[in-house]
Amino acid sequence: MVARRRVDIEEGRAAVAAWVAGERARPVVATAVRYTLEEAAARAPGNSVEVRVPPFGVAQCIPGPRHTRGTPPNVVECNADTWLELVTGALGWADAVGQSRVAASGLRADLSAILPL
Repeated sequence: MVARRRVDIEEGRAAVAAWVAGERARPVVATAVRYTLEEAAARAPGNSVEVRVPPFGVAQCIPGPRHTRGTPPNVVECNADTWLELVTGALGWADAVGQSRVAASGLRADLSAILPL
């Protein structure tokens, strides 16, 4: 199944570039987060891990068992800056988890294979 895109790819890339350059306006951060969540879902399609970046968005990715009700068994959650640092390569997965900047629960909740984007 192909991930559904809501953020224009060029707008998303521009928002990520602006964030890397130091722009922290809420609309820029929101677009960058939503675009990168969509990109993660497109590059690792599946429904076994739910990635949450409140308040901006959520995506499901990584092949494996699908959950249908309640809290998913594999959840990754972090703030927007941490997520954008992870997807741009400014922060490594192991460092983020080690510094408790990412909450990752479940056997499949390791995004090191798909990050950075």
